[in-house]
Amino acid sequence: MLTSYPILCFFALSLRPKYEPTTSLLAYQHNKIMPQISVRGHEMPASPIRKLAPLANAAKARGVHVFHLNIGQPDLPTPKAALDAIRGIDRTILEYSPSQGYQSYREKLVGYYRKYNIDVTADDIIVTSGGSEAVLFAFLSCLNPGDEIIVPEPAYANYMAFAISAGAVIRTVTTTIEEGFSLPKVEKFEELINERTRAILICNPNNPTGYLYTRREMNQIRDLVKKYDLYLFSDEVYREFIYTGSPYISACHLEGIEQNVVLIDSVSKRYSECGIRIGALITKNAAVRQAVMKFCQARLSPPLIGQIAAEASLDADEEYARDVYDEYVERRKCLIDGLNRIPGVYSPIPMGAFYTVARLPVEDAEDFCAWCLRDFEYEGQTVMMAPAAGFYTTPGAGHDEVRLAYVLKKEDLTRALFVLRKALEVYPGRKTAL
Repeated sequence: MLTSYPILCFFALSLRPKYEPTTSLLAYQHNKIMPQISVRGHEMPASPIRKLAPLANAAKARGVHVFHLNIGQPDLPTPKAALDAIRGIDRTILEYSPSQGYQSYREKLVGYYRKYNIDVTADDIIVTSGGSEAVLFAFLSCLNPGDEIIVPEPAYANYMAFAISAGAVIRTVTTTIEEGFSLPKVEKFEELINERTRAILICNPNNPTGYLYTRREMNQIRDLVKKYDLYLFSDEVYREFIYTGSPYISACHLEGIEQNVVLIDSVSKRYSECGIRIGALITKNAAVRQAVMKFCQARLSPPLIGQIAAEASLDADEEYARDVYDEYVERRKCLIDGLNRIPGVYSPIPMGAFYTVARLPVEDAEDFCAWCLRDFEYEGQTVMMAPAAGFYTTPGAGHDEVRLAYVLKKEDLTRALFVLRKALEVYPGRKTAL
């Protein structure tokens, strides 16, 4: 039998059609036939935050200093406790961690959430590779292909990417800069609800607008979730950065929908730890956790060293958090005041996070952002912003808006605003009412 196996293989191969190598291999090698990327790959949007990076890199190569207002990468220091924990790693093996994350870290997170009156157990928490993975795994676990999610827009652009990855559909309720990006009336939500609607997704405080949902708005969302038995995905990674006396309302505070809520969290912003890729998915719903865990097991484990740093960060003293908060308060004032002093520019006052969406006196904000990097400099400097149209799905929405992150020190923000003013004065596509 063993000696006949090669003969059978040769015989089987000899029966293959003679044309196969010509059409599938030789023609491909001569670029006559190209393999097609997936529909998902075609539909995946480019990031409005990063899509202009090649232009920024080219500007830097020319010696131009670029003020990065496009991305939420804080320049404030990571807690010393986290850096010391990384430096002090004394292991002979950097092993897999448990798929749900280390027990010790999850237990310490319980105490952290308790400070915000969020009552969870370690078993309710699954550690993820950043908040992004938490969103993706929530979608994959709770939604079927074709299911719809209602999202207030403008919204964090990667939500669309995660929905496409899961085969889900984003339906948007539009908020406007004229109304400070407050939620529209409940009827606008109900107009979108149908047999395919499975969830509402919010970001609170909001990225990209900095809007903070009021208790009335959160109750409105709660009532919709309860009435139609929907999931509520709540991205709350900016809870430390709230600039109003109003109380912080988490989705976990909403009574009667405890089994519907999936909370998304991350250490990236509150500890300036974007690079360690540690987030969390939190839910009281055991069936959702069981489904999420299957995806967690498939990707093996969240980052080992990242968890070490994140766990140590929970020991950072209160002075660290207070200093960071105070700095963002000052930066917010610097940026918003400066923007609204530029002729034709308008930004509402954000009440949370460290972003704002501003309207510019231009016909096409994306063209303006690209022009600033490609064709403009003032005294060797220019600015990089995120075109806000990429945070909308409604065609034409946000065409004259940009998202700005106040993650630079005040001196740099002041200078960036001056350079932006100079750019608007000479931009050929500016509106005539400048």
